[in-house]
Amino acid sequence: MPQVIRLDEFIEEIDRVSEEVRVYLNIQTGRFTSLSGEAVSAAEALKRGKSVPAWQKSMVQDAVEVLSSDDYRELPDQFDVHEYAIMQRFCNTVADDELRHRLMRSLQGRGASMRIRSTVQQYGMEVAWSGFRKEALRGIAIEWLEQNGVAYTDEA
Repeated sequence: MPQVIRLDEFIEEIDRVSEEVRVYLNIQTGRFTSLSGEAVSAAEALKRGKSVPAWQKSMVQDAVEVLSSDDYRELPDQFDVHEYAIMQRFCNTVADDELRHRLMRSLQGRGASMRIRSTVQQYGMEVAWSGFRKEALRGIAIEWLEQNGVAYTDEA
């Protein structure tokens, strides 16, 4: 029987996803599995009949299970989350023109995520930013869960 997923736990797992780490949900058990990109690549190579070095075999056991089962779904990745767009939307909610301008300027170029966090901290807006980001991730999580037919609860 499919499990009911706690929304806050799902959001935490989305937050763990990166270029190096993929997270999968077993929709039957409710178990999350994190896999490195290297483990996924090695498991895909095994599925294509290629051999992998002995030292990689233990690392890819979970990856092979995840990629071979219809019970696992990959959580939204960094391209689905659009962190930059979330930061932009946050900046646009700031009523003070000068502060909004400073925040928007912090988004320009590489390292925008670190710069906006610094600017947010400098102006004592950590609670506002954290709440805004959590709500954005909540929306992404709910959309994903509903699209994948996964039951969830907002209760802790």
